[in-house]
Amino acid sequence: MNPNSKIPALMDHGTTPPTRSFESGAILLYLAEKFGALLPSDPAQRPECLSWLFWQMGSAPYLGGGFGHFYAYAPEKFQYPIDRFAMEVKRQLDVLDRHLAENRYMCGDEYTIADIAIWPWYGQLLLNRLYDAAEFLDAESYTHVMRWTKEIDGRDTVRRGRMVNRVSGKLHRQLRERHDAADFETKTQDKIEAAE
Repeated sequence: MNPNSKIPALMDHGTTPPTRSFESGAILLYLAEKFGALLPSDPAQRPECLSWLFWQMGSAPYLGGGFGHFYAYAPEKFQYPIDRFAMEVKRQLDVLDRHLAENRYMCGDEYTIADIAIWPWYGQLLLNRLYDAAEFLDAESYTHVMRWTKEIDGRDTVRRGRMVNRVSGKLHRQLRERHDAADFETKTQDKIEAAE
C-alpha cells in the first residue's frame, strides 16, 4: 500500500474504488476530513492546525528519532551527535512550550489531529516513556508542554490507544489485538493470563 514500503498505511475499502493513504499526517488528515472531526471547524484556524501537523511531520521523526538513536540505541556512544540532537529536541520543546503557554491545545481550545500527531513524540518523551531521557532533557522545565502532556495522557481514548499492540515496555493491561470495543475490558493481557 505504501510505495515507500513502510508503515503506517491505510486502505479505505469503504470507498469505490478503495482509497489509499500513507504516512501518518496524510492518514490523520484523510480520516479527519472523512469523518468531519478533529480539525478546527473555523476555516481561519485550519491553517494553524495543519501548520502544527506538518511541523511535527518535518521535525520529530528526524530530530527526535536521531536523538533516540544516538542517546539510547547506537552501539557506541558518541557525545557530539547526542548533544547535537538533544539541543534540537530541547529547541523544539521550547517552541512547543511557548506556544502552549497561550493555548490549551496545539490549535487553541480544540483537541485536533495536530495534538494527536505531536503527543506521541514529545508527550511520551516528557513522561519518560521514550529513551529514559526526561531527566537528561530537563523535561520538568517545559511546564506548559508538561501540562498539555498530562492532560492528553489522561484522555480515555489515549489510554486505550496506548494499550493496543504495545510490544515494548511493560504495560499490564496490554491489548494485542482489538476487534471490538469490548476487547478493552475482556481481552487485555492481564485477563488472558488470569484465564490460563
